[in-house]
Amino acid sequence: MKILVQKFGGSSLTTEDCRMRAIYHIEKAIDEGYALVVVVSAMGRKGDPYATDTLLQLVRSNGNQLPRREMDMLMHTGEIISATVMCSMLNSRGIKATILTGGQANIVTSDDFTNAQIMSIDPSRILQDLHAGQVVIVPGFQGRTENWEITTLGRGGSDTTATALGVALQAEMVDIFTDVEGIMTADPRIVEEAQPLEMVTYTEICNMAHLGAKVIHPRAVEIAMQANVPIRVRSTFSDDPGTLVTTMLEINKKGYSVQDRVVMGIAHVPNITQIKVANKEGYYDTQLQVFKTMATNNISVDFINVNPLGVAYTVHDEMGPKAARLLTDMGYEPQLLPHCAKVSVIGAGMTGVPGVMARIVEALTQEDIQILQSADSHTTIWVLVHEAEMVRAVRALHQQFNLHAHHM
Repeated sequence: MKILVQKFGGSSLTTEDCRMRAIYHIEKAIDEGYALVVVVSAMGRKGDPYATDTLLQLVRSNGNQLPRREMDMLMHTGEIISATVMCSMLNSRGIKATILTGGQANIVTSDDFTNAQIMSIDPSRILQDLHAGQVVIVPGFQGRTENWEITTLGRGGSDTTATALGVALQAEMVDIFTDVEGIMTADPRIVEEAQPLEMVTYTEICNMAHLGAKVIHPRAVEIAMQANVPIRVRSTFSDDPGTLVTTMLEINKKGYSVQDRVVMGIAHVPNITQIKVANKEGYYDTQLQVFKTMATNNISVDFINVNPLGVAYTVHDEMGPKAARLLTDMGYEPQLLPHCAKVSVIGAGMTGVPGVMARIVEALTQEDIQILQSADSHTTIWVLVHEAEMVRAVRALHQQFNLHAHHM
């Protein structure tokens, strides 16, 4: 039995026409001989009747005092509504379908309500229904604790459900259906010449997702990567195969070379504040004091540079004033630069290749864009710029690395 997992996001389920496109892909997979598990998100976006954000607003406008355990009871219902609608549509077309909630599908999680982690999956009940010829619909984003408390998996949870089930079921593939053609070289709303990518490595798309691209959740990719289960990111509204996410070895087997593609994409994150803290004279434990204080107060830090004179790092804009108050109370004189953006150049092929940073500096210098801070890893180089210059920076780097040309 060859198993395929298909995940349909909220924008793929909003209207009857959208849902019929999802049904089309389900029927096509059945015709191709797959035993099928379908993972669904809540229908639509904020403002649509059954979207998760709409349900949350219902609570906010009625007391706004729902504990996290009870919040999960509310939030998991949007996906169940989607599942029941899809089940009804499939059965009306003669396709046998059944629903297993996250708990019934034996997705066992931690008890961190509203942001639970998957601990284990026993796929036996799903396999039983697949062997009986059923399409198994699993509401995404949810599971249960060992004590059968309902939990949800946090943002991107339906992607995580899909890839975790793909691993547990040893699926041939996980298809993530969305409203775009696949993974692009940059955000097409910013770069009109952005191109769809035919193939990317797990590491590349993890970096893209962590660094601003919103096509798939990085936690979902990391789960698939552990078991080398391929992912395809596809559009619900076309027959295009989309972007295949797999290992560098598999890409090379298909006749491509990641090394020939030094850079595969440009990502960006706006609304960032840079913070610089100088050492107090005679004291050299600034980094310890600063980062312990940030952690104790639940302020996430990024883009960290430590040197003998002090530290520089970034936080989200909304956390800047709080961070400044804490540092001032400690006797420091922090320098804050709000309204910055992190622009990232990503590519598995850049490892060991000289001159990538020089090309980045060249492209930004030609546009008179100031680099405020930089950092790098084997597959990514980050630069911090003023947010007002972010769009120009992304476009300049996209042009510099010829990403507008047809891309694998």
